[in-house]
Formats: sequence, structure tokens, C-alpha cells
Amino acid sequence: MKKTSLLLLLFSLFSGLAFSQSFTMEQVGKFSFPSELTSSPTGEKIAWAMNEQGKRNIYFAEAPDFEPLKLTSYNEDAGQEISNLQFTLDGEWLVFVRGGDHGGGNASSPVNAQNLPKLPKVEIKAINLASGVIEDIAQGDDFSLGAQADILFLKGGQVWVANAHNMEAPKQLFEVKGNVNYAQYSPDGGKIVFVSNRSSHSLIGIYQNDSTAIQWISPSFHRDALPIWSPDGEQIAFIRRQGGQGAEYPVLEPRHTPWEIWLADVSNGTAKKLWKAPETLRGSYSYPFFSFSTDGNLIFQSYEDGWQHLYSLEVASGKTTLLTPGDYMVEQVKISTDKSKLIFSANTGPAPEDIDRRHIGTIDIASKKLTWETNGTGIEAYPVWIGNTGKKAYFSATAQRPHLIAVYDGDNTKLLQESIIPSDFPQTSLVVPKQVKFTAPDGTTVYGQLFEKEGGEAKKPGVIFAHGGPQRQMLLGWSYMDYYSNTYALNQYLAELGFVVLSVNYRLGIGYGFEFHRPAYGYYQGAVEYQDIKAGGEYLAALPQVDGEKIGIYGGSYGGYLTALALARDSELFKVGVDIHGVHDLDGRYDLPETYEVAPDLDKAKKIAWESSPMADLKTWTSPVLFIHADDDRNVGVSQTADMIRRFEEMGKPYESILIPGDTHHWMKWSNMIRVDQATADFLKKHLMD
Repeated sequence: MKKTSLLLLLFSLFSGLAFSQSFTMEQVGKFSFPSELTSSPTGEKIAWAMNEQGKRNIYFAEAPDFEPLKLTSYNEDAGQEISNLQFTLDGEWLVFVRGGDHGGGNASSPVNAQNLPKLPKVEIKAINLASGVIEDIAQGDDFSLGAQADILFLKGGQVWVANAHNMEAPKQLFEVKGNVNYAQYSPDGGKIVFVSNRSSHSLIGIYQNDSTAIQWISPSFHRDALPIWSPDGEQIAFIRRQGGQGAEYPVLEPRHTPWEIWLADVSNGTAKKLWKAPETLRGSYSYPFFSFSTDGNLIFQSYEDGWQHLYSLEVASGKTTLLTPGDYMVEQVKISTDKSKLIFSANTGPAPEDIDRRHIGTIDIASKKLTWETNGTGIEAYPVWIGNTGKKAYFSATAQRPHLIAVYDGDNTKLLQESIIPSDFPQTSLVVPKQVKFTAPDGTTVYGQLFEKEGGEAKKPGVIFAHGGPQRQMLLGWSYMDYYSNTYALNQYLAELGFVVLSVNYRLGIGYGFEFHRPAYGYYQGAVEYQDIKAGGEYLAALPQVDGEKIGIYGGSYGGYLTALALARDSELFKVGVDIHGVHDLDGRYDLPETYEVAPDLDKAKKIAWESSPMADLKTWTSPVLFIHADDDRNVGVSQTADMIRRFEEMGKPYESILIPGDTHHWMKWSNMIRVDQATADFLKKHLMD
């Protein structure tokens, strides 16, 4: 063999080795994922749940060394969620719920992802921190805690009580009309405030004891919600919204949703309005953070200036003060035990890329001083205060390392549980996604993250990823939500296989201001956000290292809807797709009313809803597709995929499909998640690579 030919052969071999696959989907799917981070009202203690390949357990740590201690032994991929983890007020017990799926509807309904002959239970449990003993408290959910380890929980729309100390049988406290959806002890534990939903309106009540009549707080024909006690227990603040059913306004006309903050005197039940939201679209109700501060004033969250910010409300004057100025979004807000300080995460920092990250901020409420506690290229989220010395704990990740718990004292950061990351987890092999921007046809700037491994073919196939939600934001690192840590892992695996992956943060998502989050003509009103997906596909196809004739797309939930829309409308661009529990028919949200009065644009709205559905464009859908759905989905009914498949069969269109019995929208069973991810990657690879 000639020397030149030998050199070319060796170069070819080593080039192939340099870009050979170095990890599997299962290995990158072994990412650690914490949840339910909480701190004790007394002492310097924290606890959290950790999901390790489907084995969900509770860990505990306390000052000064914060060495993690595993408190539970759930060592099976059982699909049983841990939620609502809380310390009792004395710090001696940890109470939690095991079971259910709290990311969707029917949260308290059992999940049977293992398909056992007998349904698992949704149970409230308590851990004695001194002995380590785990007690079964009750079958139930939605609990809050009071003094003496009292546990209030909701069952059948009524309020029940149990106690971690005496382990007496749970009992129902009282009976009221309607469904109770909220209950909370007063600061001294002597009273309970609750919300009774009565369909057309909702009432706030106070229960004291069996011999005292329930006291209704300023009863009206409105929907009252989120009652909170003042620190001294003498007042209750709450949110008031409109009740009843209004006129049939035009469906396609954006309208302000009014809301107000009211303050009630507990001694006589009378209340007064403190503040009314601006009558603008930005000022509409958006489920805000809401709390008293130690000085007896209020802290609330509002979108009124175009960004989700924190405000203080002075009770005496009604004056509001913006606490978090700037073009960024505040979320995951917590107040300290003494109600003097706030801590939160936000997508801001000194670098332009920080709009696609999360960092931690704090506010001293008395002085209104804002301090940024973290910065850099990491992702920090879900912070909590530890004790009263200024220590903090939060989720911490990078582009390569998945989330762990970090403890920060103002000077030093300690990362907990690094040892639980499996030895074969490919941390150092993961790519660092790059922030990109492109422009939709109507001029909207759209952000995305580009995943690409160095080397490989001169022209690589490309994949668009459309996230779900849609009120989500994908980041330049591991997501702080487990569903999207999963897709981040899949995007890393696709890049490892040789794809160039573009994760598109399309309109309806959060992180870029109100107008981006709530655009006109979105979803069933015209699907304007699809412009962003198509523009992302065209941007990806035009990259010099991408083969524009080999562009695929995948997504789950709302991302499944956009995937189906892309394949139905633009099969020439999107050559293949994987549609995971997507929505396919939007017309069904408008049932003809039985009343004479109807919205003046109802027919037009129904037509636009149908035209915004993938179902409307099946004739032009020519790309291969893989449909995936679990049949206990509480977010998107499995009928959405069953109906789509029937249409495909009636039209003689080819498809592939996977139905997963027993699991939910969120792949509660880790092995199901890996199966779905592997099938997605294999399908894209088969049509774009093989």
C-alpha cells in the first residue's frame, strides 16, 4: 500500500474514532434531580427529595457541616412521587406526600406506572428526625402544618386533621358546603382559615372549634383566594377576583382579568380593599406570590410593568414599591421565617446569556436592598433561607453537571451529594449549548440553545426541539424542572450521535416579558408561535454545518402539538418528527352553548381554532412520524393521540406509535422515560442518518 493511501486510511479511522459515540441514552439519563427543597423554621436544617434513576428518597442535612443523611429507603423505580416536603414548626418531624402526580390534573389520584394488580396509595407520611421512624399519617394530600405537629389536610373537599406526635386516627374537623381547596392555621394555632369554592363564587371562612359558628370573612359574590394571616394573627389579607359568569364578550379579543388585594379584621370579619391591579393586560391576575412581612405590610408579585416582579404594599397608605426593577423575571420566591427577607431566582446577570439562566437574589424588606447572591455560567434555582444567619440553600447545576443542592453562607459554597452522580454519567462529554437568536417573519426576536459536538460530518442532520408548557423556558444548562432535565439529556444524546440540535424558546414561553409570554393570536387563536418554530427550522437548515435537507423535529405536550403542526404544515422543511403526547384538535374547546347569548365571534373563533390544529392540515402531512403517549396522562388526554391515529388510518397514512400503559404525562417511572428517549433518538436517526 502506498504511504499516502495508508495515511489517508489512518486519518479516516482516527477521525471516525474522534467522533464515535462515547455514551448511551441510559447513561446520560442517570442525571440526579432534587426537588422539594425545604428548610426548618427552627435551627439550621434542610431537607430535599432526590430522584436517582426513579428511586425517589428524602435526604436531610444540618449545620455546621451539612452532611447529607438519607432518611428513606425507596430503592425501586416505582413511579411514586414525593411532594410537599415540610418540617413541622418545632423542626422535629418531616412531613411529606408519597404518590400521585402533582404536575397535572387529578394530582391526588394514585399513579400505577408499574401496573400492579393493586393500586398504590397517595399517603401523608411523617419522619421522626430523632428516631428516623417513618409513620403513616393518612391517605390524603394538600396538607399544611400547625403547632404541636398538627397536620391539616384535604380529603373529599373537606378539612381533616392528624398529628405526628400522638398518632391518633385522623378526623374531619368540620363540614361546609362546597369544596375546600385551601386551609391554614393561624400563627397561634387556635384558628384555621380556609377557602370554600362554591362554583360561582368562593368564600373565606375561619374555623375555631366545634362549638363556635364558622365566621365568614366579608362574604360576597366574588372569588376570594389565598388568605394569609398577619404575623399577630389579627388580620387576614386575601386576593379578590370577579365571580359569576359575565357577558359573552368576543372570544378573540384579549381582555384584562381584574384582581384586588383586600385586608380583613379577624375580630369582626369586615374587610377593605387595599389595592387594585392596573386595568391593563399586563395587570391581569397571574397567581402571584403573596405574603405579609414582619412589619405588617404585604409583599406581592405582579406583571404590571411587563415583567414578573416583586412589590411591597404599605397597608396604612396603599402605596406600592417595586422591589426588583429591571428587564428580568422573578420566580420561586420564598420569605424567611421571621418574614424580614426575601429570596428568589431570576433570569438576569452581567452577561447577555444570563437571560437564559437563573441566578439567586435576596431582598432585605425593611431597607428594600436588593443583593445578587450568585452569578456566572451556572443555573441556580428554588432557593430557601437556612435559619437566621443568612445561610441559603438552592438547586445548582451547570451546562454539564446536573442539579445538586448547594449551601451558601455568603462567602463559601458547599455542593452536597456530588458522590451520588454515577461513575458512568458522561459529565465531561456533554456539550455546552450556545445561545442563538433569530427573527420570526413578523419581526419577533426568538432565543434558542444550540447543541453541537465538535467534529463529525461536514454536513450534519439537524433537529428542532419544541418544549412543552408552553409557559416554560429552556436554559443554557440543566433545567430546574425534571421533565425538562429529561429533554436536556435527550438533546445532549442527540448531539452525541452527530445531530445539531436547536432548542427553540418560542412565544407563549416565559423569560422574555409579558408580550412574548402572552402574544396576540397564540394557541387556539391563530398559533402565532408556530412562526418561531418554523423560523428556527429555517435558521438551523441555513447553518453551514447543517444539511438543510435533513431537518427533524420532536417535542412533548405543547411541544408535541407544535411538532404535529410542523409536520402537517411544512413536511418539506421538517422531514421527520416525534410527537410525544401532543394536542391535535383545538376545536373541541368550544362546545355550542345551550343559552341564547353567544359570543359575537364564536363561529370565527371556532374556525380559527380548527385551523390552528394539526388535524386541519393532514392532507399535506407527508413526513414520517412516531406518536408516543401514556394512557394515564392527566395533562393531555390520550384521546388526542388516539383520534389522530384513527385519522391517519382512515387516510391510509403510515405512522409508528408507542402506547405506555399506566404511566402519566411526566414519565413517573424512569425506565419508561429512557424507553421514550431512546425511541425518539432511534426514530430520528433512522430517517435522518441511516
